[in-house]
Amino acid sequence: MNSTQMLELAHYGRQNESQTMKKQLYLLTLVLACALAHSSAANVSQPNVIFLLADDQRFDSLSMTGHPVTETPHLDRLAGEGVFFKNAFVTSPICGPSRANIFTGQWERKNRIGFASISKNYVSAEAFENCFLMQLKHAGYSTAFIGKHHTKIVDRSNTPLKQNIDFCYYGEGHLGFHPAEKKKVFRNLKNKSQTEGIFEAFEAYLRPGDDHAYFYENADASIKGQLKQRDVTKPFCAWINLNLSHQSSLGGMGSKPGDPKFYSTRYADRMDDLPMPEGYPDNLTLPAEVITSKQQPGYYRFSEKSLKQAKLSTARAVYGIDQFVGNLRTMLEELKLDENTIIVVFSDNGLLYGEHGLGGKTMLYEESVHVPLIVYSPFLAKDKRGVQRAELVVGQDIPATLLDMCGLEVPETYQGASMLPLIEGGKVAWRKDIFLENLFTDQGYPRQDAVRGERFKYIRYYSKDNDRNQYLPDGIEGEEPIYEELFDTNVDPKEQRNLAKNPEYASVLSGYRTRCKELAAEISN
Repeated sequence: MNSTQMLELAHYGRQNESQTMKKQLYLLTLVLACALAHSSAANVSQPNVIFLLADDQRFDSLSMTGHPVTETPHLDRLAGEGVFFKNAFVTSPICGPSRANIFTGQWERKNRIGFASISKNYVSAEAFENCFLMQLKHAGYSTAFIGKHHTKIVDRSNTPLKQNIDFCYYGEGHLGFHPAEKKKVFRNLKNKSQTEGIFEAFEAYLRPGDDHAYFYENADASIKGQLKQRDVTKPFCAWINLNLSHQSSLGGMGSKPGDPKFYSTRYADRMDDLPMPEGYPDNLTLPAEVITSKQQPGYYRFSEKSLKQAKLSTARAVYGIDQFVGNLRTMLEELKLDENTIIVVFSDNGLLYGEHGLGGKTMLYEESVHVPLIVYSPFLAKDKRGVQRAELVVGQDIPATLLDMCGLEVPETYQGASMLPLIEGGKVAWRKDIFLENLFTDQGYPRQDAVRGERFKYIRYYSKDNDRNQYLPDGIEGEEPIYEELFDTNVDPKEQRNLAKNPEYASVLSGYRTRCKELAAEISN
């Protein structure tokens, strides 16, 4: 076994014996804590799980990560009482593929799902059985899947999802700021704004009693059979999917009388404090054969005025997400579930707001792939809380982590690794780099591969001449990249100085070219 193989074994392998002992101690603590914690109806022996997935919420969107305008006291507090991963990444930074990667615990080049409209591939029956929701259901959990859904499960109708998840309340694709206007399934909600409506749906699932009887009585006939209120004798797992702060859900924000006031007024006096990328819109850093701003969808081609408005609306949307988290924690306390509930907050990808002369995502720059990740557990020792970890983690690590935190085995099909040893504060062998990819061949975006290391990032781009609207996880035989970039993210975090043609970095470039090919091959197998 060579040194690279040994590194990869550490990268994807299971913990050693000392790590296993730590896990056993964590589980013992968990069991004892669960025995002491009490729910609204009965004691349960396993922790509850809430996974909140935001949309297009990039790393620097929080107060704690340096946003100069947006206030996020509840998310900041959650991170301060849990563990914050400051180097968390999405390996396929676009809605559907990113979510498919979380469902499967795999890289896109392995699961080969991408966007079903192009790939014609769905989450398989095996992959769905192995997803963390189903694994927890088989372990006795009540399960919920709420909000946006942007991939297909086994068939076009998502039949296994509807048949197996106890509370299955979702809309496919983009929901809009007022979801009932686009999706009839949301017409039983009293709250018409998206974030507040999704919270209402979660509360209807979680809270015992008849306060939300209207929700079930007025549900569309097509979904009534898939809405089962939480069984209070069981632990629960809820995957909550927001479609904010996605640009497609910002239209109409704050326009209805019942919308919370902050959606139309907050930060109106702070427009000049919203950061604008230097030189926009004349700051395109890529050659025309890779991409131009004119090739992008219209809603990502910003004028200076529309960019400021998009940033203002995004700040309001993120504030709304923060309020969601605050209300969530208050409700858990009211129901006496707070001492037994794990909360994980993540985003499906980030977004370019004019950086590199571009909008949107799929590009493998930091603004698109770098997102916040908060893991909160009431079972963490006090000295392990408020910690910020610098290891390179990815969305595919979340399913393994949740199962590990609940004392369940991690399926062998997962490529992600459990972050529990990091959450516990351990010093463990961990990956030193991650493979990033874009296989989406529509809307002008080029296919890309990248390696993000602890210091350098390497990106390579492929020709668009013969790949439009084709799904090519294996690439085109014999093709070579048409353009390359190499960045030293330690000194150039905004990725403005391409070192690929700098002779002083020739050996670094050569090493990353080799590493990119190695990771692409390993992840595919």
